[in-house]
Amino acid sequence: MSGDHTHLPPGVEVITTLPEATAKIPAGAEARTVRVTLPPGDPGAPPHRHPGPLFGYVTQGEILFELEGQPPRVLRAGDALFEPGGDVIHYQGASNLPDAQSQLVVTMFAPPGTPVLTVVSAEELASRRHLRFTQPG
Repeated sequence: MSGDHTHLPPGVEVITTLPEATAKIPAGAEARTVRVTLPPGDPGAPPHRHPGPLFGYVTQGEILFELEGQPPRVLRAGDALFEPGGDVIHYQGASNLPDAQSQLVVTMFAPPGTPVLTVVSAEELASRRHLRFTQPG
């Protein structure tokens, strides 16, 4: 973590610092804050990509999170996440709890007028299958 956070007032806590994230922000990008609320067991959006990087925080429940090239992982309330956006496929962002709602809040940096997400076609998923993380067998 970078920076001196020793002089913060009571109740203020830096959870995560990611200095390299600024290099991924597209020129002229706007910041969008997005809340994603998933009912119990909801699989979330199908595989997709975002037009720019996003940085966020799980506020409630658990999210099963998987990005291209990375193993799936469970993020719990209080965990931070980063997604580079652009060409990277976001495979999963599902509620990992069968009996409770899950929620996350992200700030996305994207060119104005671009969609929040674009669903990836089955053909593209097949052509990029080799980029998806596979468990050693």
